[in-house]
This record gives sequence, C-alpha cells and structure tokens, in this order.
Amino acid sequence: MDKFGKSQSVKRVEDTRFLIGQGRYVDDITPQGALHGYVLRSPVAHAEITTLDVSEARSAEGVHLVLTAQDLLDAGVQLGIGATLARNQDGTPGAAPERPVLARGRVRFVGEPVAMIFADTLQQARDAAELIVLDYDDLPVHLALEVGGAAIHPEAPQNRAFDWAMGDREATDKAFEAAARTVSLEVGDNRIIVNSMEPRGCFAEWDGTRLHLAFNGQGVWGLKQNLVDMLGLAADNVRVTNPDVGGGFGMKGMPYPEYFVCAQAARVLGRPVRWMSDRGEAMLSDNAGRDLVTRAELAFDAQHRITGYRLNTVCNLGAYNSNFAQMIQTMLFSRVLPGVYDIPAIWLHVDGIFTNTTQVDAYRGAGRPEAIYVLERIMDRAARELDVDPWELRRINFIRPEQFPFKTVVGETYDVGEFARVLDHAARNADLDGYAARKAASARAGLLRGQGLCYYIESILGSPSENVQVTFEEDGSAVIYVGTQSNGQGHETVFAQFLSDQTGIPADRIRVVQGDSDLIAAGGGTGGSRSVTVQTNVTLAAVNDIITRFSEFLSDEMGVPAAEIRFDDERFRAEGSNLTPTMLDVAEMARAAGRPDLLSHKATAQLPARSYPNGAHVAEVEIDPETGVVTVARYTVVDDFGNLINPMLAEGQVHGGVVQGIGQALQERVVYDETGQLLSASFMDYAMPRADDVPMIGFDTEPVPSTANPMGMKGCGEAGTVGALAAVANAVQDALWDRGIRQADMPFTPVRVWEMLQDEQIAAE
Repeated sequence: MDKFGKSQSVKRVEDTRFLIGQGRYVDDITPQGALHGYVLRSPVAHAEITTLDVSEARSAEGVHLVLTAQDLLDAGVQLGIGATLARNQDGTPGAAPERPVLARGRVRFVGEPVAMIFADTLQQARDAAELIVLDYDDLPVHLALEVGGAAIHPEAPQNRAFDWAMGDREATDKAFEAAARTVSLEVGDNRIIVNSMEPRGCFAEWDGTRLHLAFNGQGVWGLKQNLVDMLGLAADNVRVTNPDVGGGFGMKGMPYPEYFVCAQAARVLGRPVRWMSDRGEAMLSDNAGRDLVTRAELAFDAQHRITGYRLNTVCNLGAYNSNFAQMIQTMLFSRVLPGVYDIPAIWLHVDGIFTNTTQVDAYRGAGRPEAIYVLERIMDRAARELDVDPWELRRINFIRPEQFPFKTVVGETYDVGEFARVLDHAARNADLDGYAARKAASARAGLLRGQGLCYYIESILGSPSENVQVTFEEDGSAVIYVGTQSNGQGHETVFAQFLSDQTGIPADRIRVVQGDSDLIAAGGGTGGSRSVTVQTNVTLAAVNDIITRFSEFLSDEMGVPAAEIRFDDERFRAEGSNLTPTMLDVAEMARAAGRPDLLSHKATAQLPARSYPNGAHVAEVEIDPETGVVTVARYTVVDDFGNLINPMLAEGQVHGGVVQGIGQALQERVVYDETGQLLSASFMDYAMPRADDVPMIGFDTEPVPSTANPMGMKGCGEAGTVGALAAVANAVQDALWDRGIRQADMPFTPVRVWEMLQDEQIAAE
C-alpha cells in the first residue's frame, strides 16, 4: 500500500485538555497517600565522604524511610547506572567508571544524590534532610575542557573518557598538503540547561509482587529493562508508564537515579512514593547539553571546491557517563559531518573529558546541531577568506541532484536531495535582494546589521523498528497503541489523523494509547526525530493486515473472492456486490459473527533506511554597539521534510526548535565558579528567550519526498535547532566583521558583545 495521507493542517486535539488544566502529568496522578521523596544532594563538586549519619533523620517526625548507597547494596540492588561506550582509537572501549544511584564514598559534582528521604509530607522530608550528618574532605576540582587535571576516576587517567576518531587521516592530510587554500576556525558550543516546562518526576507503587513506576520520560521500555536489571525483578513483574509529559528535548530520554531509589522505596515500604524535582534541583541534576570546543579546518582547490575537512574536538561529559553521552559527540556528531557538501576526505578526532560538573547528554538534535554548527561556521569563514559570496560557496560544493543516492565519506547514504532548489527558495523568501537596503537603514539608525545563512542536514536516529496495535472497540471506536511517546509534539493528533487517512475511520473515533509497558509489549520511544516516520510506517503494515484479513472475512458476506475486494481508503467494494462496508462496519460484523480474532491487529515493521531532512535558515540581526544588545530582526526557514501529515504541526516543531537555537546563541550560558558551584542555578541567572526576543519566523517547505519510507517523509522534530545555531551566529559574526572582530562565540549576550566591540576599538587605537 504505497499511499500517503491527506496532509491536512489539523489542530491538535490534545490541546483542549491541556489548556483547561486537564492534563494528566505525573505529579497530578500520584496514588492517594503516596509518601514524598526528597533528595539530599552534594553541596560540593569533589570530596571524599568521611561521615554519612542518617540515624537522626530516620527517627524524625513523619519519616518512613531513608536510603543510602549502603542500604541499596544491602538489599541487593545494583548500584551502577549503565551507559553506552564509544571505542577508542586503539579499539578498546571508553572509560566506564561506576555512576552510582546514590554516592558511594565520594561525590563528584554539586547536586549528586547522596541519600533520599521519604516522609508523609515534603516539608517533613526536607526537615529530615537537615538532620543528616554529611562530612567530607574536599578534593581538587577539575573543570577545564582539556585532558589532564586532578583525577576524578581511577578508570579514566588524565580524565579522558575516550579517544575516538573516524575517517581517513592520511587522505585528509594529503588533501591539505595539496590545497590551493586552507581555512581554520575554533568553534565553541556553549553548555545549556534544558529547562523543560515540566521538571522530572515519578511515582512508584508495589503490590507485593509487581512494581509500577510512572515517570515523565520519552519511552517506557528502556527504563523497564533498567529496573529489571538493577532491582533483580522478573520482567513480568515490572510495569512502567508515561502519562502526559511536559517537554523532554532528549534530556528525559535517559535513566536517572531518583527513579531507581523510588522503586526500591516502594518495594521496601509496601506503599506508594512520589518525587518531583523543583526548578533549582533540575538545574543541578538534569543532564546538560552541548559543551564542546572544536578546531576545524577546510582545504579547497583553486575552484573553491572542498577537498578535505579536519576536526579536533574536546567535549565535556560531566562527572559520569550518562546513558548516550559518549555517543553524542562521536558517532552521532559524525553522521552529518560533511553536511550537504561533496567532501572527499575527512578526519575527525574527539577527546571526551570528565569534569566535576553535571552529566552532559542528548539535547534537541543530539550531535547533529553540534556538527552542523561547526561546519556552517567554518563555511562562512571560508567564504570571507576566499572572497566568495557565502551563498555561492555553498552552491559550488553542494551534492548535485544527479549524484543521489549519495554515499558520504562518513558512510551515510543520502537517498535524495535538491539543495540548490531549496536554497533558491530560501533566498526568495528571505528577500535576499533587499538585504543591502535593510543594512543601510540599520546603519542610518546607528545599528550594525548582519545576515547569516545555515544549510543543514540531519540524520534521523533511533531504532528503525517499531510496533503498533489497532483494536476495534464495542462502542464503535478504534484504539491505536503506539511505541513512541509524546512529550509535547502532538502525537495524539498525528497518529489518529494518519490512521484515519488510511482507513476512513473518523479521527474523533480513534484513541491513541502510548507509554504503558503492559499495553504495548515493545517500542522505541521518542528521540532523534524518529517518531512519525517509524510509527506511520508500522501503521501502514497494520492497515495492510487489517485490509487483508477483513477482505478474507468479507468474501463470504459479499459473495466474491477476497482477491476481488478492494478498499478505497473509506469502504470495501467489489464488482457484483452491493455491500460497501466501512472498517468500523466490518469490525461490527466480525463481532456479531463471533470472530474476536479480527478485532485486534498487531504489526512490527522496520524502515529500510534513514531519512535526511534538510533546509536553509536565514537570520538577520541588528546589534546596538552602545549596549551590545543583539536583536534577531528577521528569520526565514525553508525545509525539505518530504511529505507531511500535518504541515501546521511541523511548522510548530520548527518554531520551537528555532527558538531553542536562538536561546543558546544569544542568551543561555551555564557558568560554574572555580570550585564547581553552579552560578547560573536559577532563572535570575540563566536567561531563556521570551516572546519579545524572537521575531515572526517565516516557514515554508520545498519537499523532495524520501525514498527511505513508503510515505516519502523526513523527520522534523529537531531540524529547527540544527539550523538555527549557525544561522544566528553567522549573522552576528557578519555584523561584527566590519568592526574587525574575527572570533565571535556563543552566547552573544549584551555584555559579551559589548566587550568584543570595546576590545576591538581599544586594539584599533
């Protein structure tokens, strides 16, 4: 069934309950009488624990349980949280120091969990935490993004988590030796705090046999397996659920210590427990994003074509390996390393570093924004040094349409692409021809104006396999059970809409069920912009199965062979029969005939290949040289997402991603002092964009349908952020270039930009 839905901009059905306060978030649905959990966290960045006395806390009013690392070990709980490891250049795995659920013997970052208290009220748990005696001997703190420094883990000499490389070093070096011109640039990518609208939280309950843990994550099956492994429970005795989730952005896709401690507490106490992070706690303990520095070099021939690309990156992992951390700036970074350009030789070397800070892991885009940011920044620099228009330099180096399918030098096979056509569309929408007049008008007003271009591509990540189940209910409705997990994207609308498009079942009679390991046997969760492509692909497989089985059933009813029955997206029809039943009609007929086997349909399907969304972002900024304030004056996006189910929701995803990119580029910055204390630990100290910081975002699409799935789709969830960072940064650099400023790194806060201008003015004098 190679067909595609009707691509209508349908409003999100789930928004009604959210807007009237009827969302079912984890802190809204905790069981009656659940005890409150509170985490005692390390007040210092690095120290040896000399005393941890919880006896007085255990006897405090309202306290039912206090758990430490030793308590977990005594109960047979596995203390270490696992993580995926990169491979070093010599083939050995990256460093794998234990990341304990609760600190064992030593603390390694401010905010590390040391003990957890469970009491009748949250205030009682907080008060009891004050009674815990925690003494420690301070140790040297390592914060520098470089190899060396005071050792954090014995398993990681010189604090190196991994030494990873990919590409052909010899060929790349030869390309540089033979180059007509070379260009180099150091590019910093600042650490951010994710700050999802809903902080992390969970509740756990134990009925004497089975554990139920509800948490606000991005899928249930990974954490279910973690609980099975760490608590030693049978898989059938663990249920994990995700209710409504108020934002995830990758940060909620991993296991965290609090979930395991709450699960064990419920098992010990035989009653439900709950925990919800507050905002300050979230800033200290949620996985951060980005935090790397790359020195990039491009080699060009005399015709300005790229002949080699060489990168050396140092990335921060924080104090421990988080779940995917070692893969973010290695494998995931490398997938889109050459971007949309035909680059014949690449060499990438990455050092991963442990520091006494919170863990760093996936944040919207997970490696792809970081890679595209580096590439598009140095492409912009190359255009200046080669004296070539930056739009033209990109056109010169684009992979041409006739080269597809194109296997990149890093091993990815791009199936389709018409990058020049998309770029031309962006030039029209951004009014490129009118830019000179706008720049002159800004100058007359005493403002510096700059334009920045980024042409991005991203690789859809996550498992290509997914599961689905469609059931027909007695009340004449249908339920679709999906293996992905919405955390704000509108899945309830999209998946009901798609199933409706394929089956003719009215969308308002379709209910989407997600996030329950008892109801859905397996699933890949949400991350890497995978959800819609994998879930619709498997839904098509389920619809094919329904049509086949319903046609076989209708053969007797309609008096024709099953092979002669066709389904036209709304009704079953056959020559010689006046019966034209809908899907729901056939389900009712099957129920009446005693055929319950026809009322539930499961499918598993795998995408044959990845899809590669791409597009052009054009930003224009104005800078007030008197104050350093940067204003994004215009923003234009033209994306190639292939075919779209719901264009309005895709546009919303792009808007959100662009705003997060603008936030990192202009405002967001994590700052630690020399002792490892987080100075940007509240919204008074950590800025995020507000409505008046963001212009109207012009959005359009130039679809080139993917051949990697039957719908011709390309994921869109992270694309806005992938393109925004370099577009804004290149615009700021463009505005500052005429003032002699050659090195401009995010975030472009007023004081940083003002200092750049002042320093350059002093140097010029």
